[in-house]
Amino acid sequence: ALVSVICSPPQNYPLYIRSVPTENELKFHYTVHTSLDVVDEKISAMGKALVDQRELYLGLLYPTEDYKVYGYVTNSKVKFVMVVDSSNTALRDNEIRSV
Repeated sequence: ALVSVICSPPQNYPLYIRSVPTENELKFHYTVHTSLDVVDEKISAMGKALVDQRELYLGLLYPTEDYKVYGYVTNSKVKFVMVVDSSNTALRDNEIRSV
């Protein structure tokens, strides 16, 4: 499964959720909302250093038993969250970054 999410500031709610395969889309809503909280924690912990970076890739937000959740924030504070199967060991951090 691969889930992509785009969120817009300042409301911090998902504008777009896409799941491949699509039949499990509702299952990921809780994971998405939880990951948005983690993104906010990482942004506030990094503070000004994050604003000064051109690369706003947050990396692995948190792993679960079944999934790994990755995050990215744009300069305009739009958040991207990607959820991938934990069993997919072929995906490495640099491949997630390029996606």
